[in-house]
Amino acid sequence: MEFAGGGMLDGNRGALTRSLLRRTQSAGVAMLGSTVLAAFAVAVFAANLSGPRGPMVLLWLAAPLSVVIPVTLSARIARTARFSAPTRRFWRHLAITAALAGAGAVLNAYDAIGRGRPSQDMSAVTVATYAGAVLVLLWGLWRLPLGTSSRGDRLRVGLDAGTVLLAAAVVMWHYQAKPLLEVSGYHTAPLAAASFTLVLELLVVFAIAKVALAGHVFVARGALRLFALGMIGGSASGFLQPLVLATPHLSVPQIAVPVVMICATGAANQQWKTPAAPDRRRAASARPFSVLPYLAVAAVDSLLLVTIGHGDGDVLVVAVAAVALTALVVWRQVTAFRENTHLLARLDHNATHDALTQLPNRALFNERLATALSPGGRERGVSVALIDLDDFKIVNDTLGHGAGDALLVAVAERLVGAVRPGDVVARLGGDEFVVLCDDIEPDAAERVAQRMIAALAEPVVADGHELLVRASIGIADGHAGDDAGELLRRADIAMYAAKHDGGSNCLRYTAGMAGAVAGSAALGAELRQAIARGELFLEYQPIVALDDGRPIGVEALVRWAHPVRGVVAPIEFIPVAERTGLIVPLGDWVLREACRQLAAWSAEHGSPVASVNVNVSARQLTDASFPDRVVAALDTAGVAPDRLTIEITETTAVGLGDAVAHLEVLRRLGVRIALDDFGTDQSSLTLLQDLPVDEIKLDRSFLQRAGSGRREAMPAAVLALARAVGLEVVAEGVEVQQQADRLTALGYRAAQGYHFARPLSADAAGRLLSGTAVAGV
Repeated sequence: MEFAGGGMLDGNRGALTRSLLRRTQSAGVAMLGSTVLAAFAVAVFAANLSGPRGPMVLLWLAAPLSVVIPVTLSARIARTARFSAPTRRFWRHLAITAALAGAGAVLNAYDAIGRGRPSQDMSAVTVATYAGAVLVLLWGLWRLPLGTSSRGDRLRVGLDAGTVLLAAAVVMWHYQAKPLLEVSGYHTAPLAAASFTLVLELLVVFAIAKVALAGHVFVARGALRLFALGMIGGSASGFLQPLVLATPHLSVPQIAVPVVMICATGAANQQWKTPAAPDRRRAASARPFSVLPYLAVAAVDSLLLVTIGHGDGDVLVVAVAAVALTALVVWRQVTAFRENTHLLARLDHNATHDALTQLPNRALFNERLATALSPGGRERGVSVALIDLDDFKIVNDTLGHGAGDALLVAVAERLVGAVRPGDVVARLGGDEFVVLCDDIEPDAAERVAQRMIAALAEPVVADGHELLVRASIGIADGHAGDDAGELLRRADIAMYAAKHDGGSNCLRYTAGMAGAVAGSAALGAELRQAIARGELFLEYQPIVALDDGRPIGVEALVRWAHPVRGVVAPIEFIPVAERTGLIVPLGDWVLREACRQLAAWSAEHGSPVASVNVNVSARQLTDASFPDRVVAALDTAGVAPDRLTIEITETTAVGLGDAVAHLEVLRRLGVRIALDDFGTDQSSLTLLQDLPVDEIKLDRSFLQRAGSGRREAMPAAVLALARAVGLEVVAEGVEVQQQADRLTALGYRAAQGYHFARPLSADAAGRLLSGTAVAGV
C-alpha cells in the first residue's frame, strides 16, 4: 500500500509537471507568434516610409492577424471557472476589444486597398469600429472593481483621476492633436483621427490609474502592467501621425495594433499563470497615487508659462485648465481634511468606547464617575450598579463567540433602555457592565436595578438561539468627595454577594459584606484542593417502592470532609463550585465514584443491585465532551447504561439550548433521564414536551404544603399527567407515614425521603440494598 501510494503521488506530480510544461510552452509559442507579427509589421512599415514598396496588403497583413492570439487567450480566461466573475468579465471585454481592433484594421485595409482611399482617410464604419474597441475597453476598465471601499475613498480616487485626465488632455491637445489638425487643415478625416488618438491616450491615463488604484484585486499585477505598457505604446504612436500625412499608403494602426497585441498576449499569459483567488492583501497595501495630481498641476502650470512666454494662442485654454485643476486639487484636499477629521473623531470615540457594544469603556466611565463624585453641592448622592451575567461562559463555550457577542450587544441595548435619561451605561470588559446613576436617592437606584433585571428577564435571540439571560447586580452608594475606585470595589463586592445568593438578583453593599465574599472566594480555593486531595465523599439516599418498601435505587449526594470545619453541607460549596467552574471536575468525580460504588455493590452481592441517580449541572451538560465522559465512567466501572439515571433540575434544563442533544445521545445509549424538582418552574409542561425525559421527581413542596382544594389535588394531577405521556414519577420529601400512605392511595409507586432513610454511607447503603425492606426512620 505504501508503494502504491508513492506511485500515485509520483503520478500526480508528473501530471502536474506535464500540465505546467504545456502551459509554459503554449505561452512561449503565443508570445513568439505575436512578436514575429509585430516585427514583420514594423519592418514592412519602415521599408515603405520612402515610398510604396511591394503589395499594399503586406502593410495591413499583420494587424488583423495579430489580434487572433490575444483574442483566443482572453476568451479562454473568460470561460475558465476558476477565475472570479469580475476577472472573467474583464478579459471578456478585452477579447471583444481586440476583435474590434482587428475588424477595424480589416476595414481600414479595405478602404485603402479596395477603394483606393488614403490610409489616413478612414470611412465612417472604420472609425466607428475603432471607436467601438475604445468604448468596450473603457467600459471593461470602468467595471473593474477598485481597491477602495468607502465613499470617501471613491471620491478621492475620482478627483485624482479627473485631475490627471484633465492635465493629460490639455498637454496632448497642445503638443499632438492641435499640430496635427493645423497641418491637415481641419479636414473631417484628420479630425476624426486626432479625436480618436486623443481619446486613446486619455484611456492610457485611465489604465495607468487603474493599475495604481485597483490594487490588483481581480487582475494579475503583471497583466495590468503589460496592459498599461501596451496602451502607452499604442497611444505614443499617435505622435507619428503627422509624419505619415504625406504618405497616403501608410497608417499608424498598421504598426500600432500588432505592437499593442504583444503586450495583450503577455498580459493574458500572466493572468493565466496567477492563482484564481483575488489578492486582497495586495489590494489593502496598495498606495493611492496621491502624488500624481500635483504632478499634473505642475505640468499644466509649466505649459501655461511656456505658452505665455511664446505668445501662443492656447494661453486661454491652458489658463482655464490650470484654474480647473487647482479647483479639483482644492476639492480633493478639502475632502481629505474632512476624512481626517472624521477619522480623528472615530479614533477618539474608539479610545473611549467599547468596540462591540459602542458603550463607554472603563476609561470613560472612570472619568464620568470621578466627575460625579467631585464636589458640586448635590443634595442627592451617586449610585453605581455593577452587572455581571450569570453563566455567560457557557454561551461562549457551547454556541460560539458569535452568539456570545450578539448576546452582549442585546444586553447593552436592554440596559440602556432600562435606565434613566442621563445615566451612564458602560461595559468594563467581558460580560461585566456598570451603570452610573448621578443625583439619585438609594431607593430610586434600587428601582433602576430592578428595571434592569426585568429588562433582561425576557429571552434574547442571539445568533439564531433563544437564550435566557440571568444577571447579578451589586449596588454601592456614594456622595461627593468619595473615592471612585472604592465605590467600584464596593459594587463589585455586592455583585459577588448576589451571585453567592444564587444569582439573578440585586444586592446593595453593606458593611461586613466584604468578609462574606472573601470567605466564599477562600472556600473556592479550598474546594479546588479538596478535589485533588480526595476530601470529597458520597452518601446515598434510597429510593423505595411504596407497596413493599423495597429499595429500587439510590441517589448519590456529594459531601465534603473539610479538615478543619468538618463536614461542609452541599448548600455551601455547590454554589461556589458553580461560580468558579469547579462544578465540572466535581461532577465528573461524583459520576465516576457513583458508578464505581454501584459496581462494587453488585460484585459484593453477586448480582446487580438497584440503580444510581447522579445530579448533573448545566455547565456539565453544555460541555461537548460530557456524553463521552459518561460512557467512559460506565465502561471503566463495568456498569450497564440503564442502571444510571442523570438528574437535571428544571432551571438547568431551561438554559440548555442546543445542549439538549447531549441528553438525547445519552438516552439512546440507555442512560435514563430524570427531571428533578418538578413543578418549581413555569416551563414544566414545555420541558416535558421538548426534553428526552424518562421520569419526573415531584418536588417536596407539594407534600409539605398539602391541604385542601388545589394543593391537595396537585400530586394526583402530576401523576395523571406523567402517566398520560408515559413517564415514571418519584415523590421527594416524604417525611412521615401519612404522606407515604397518601401517595400510595393516589397510585404513586416510588418515593424517597427521611421517612424511609436519611443519606447513608456507602457501607450502610450496601447493607440496605442487600435486604428486602427499609424501615421508616
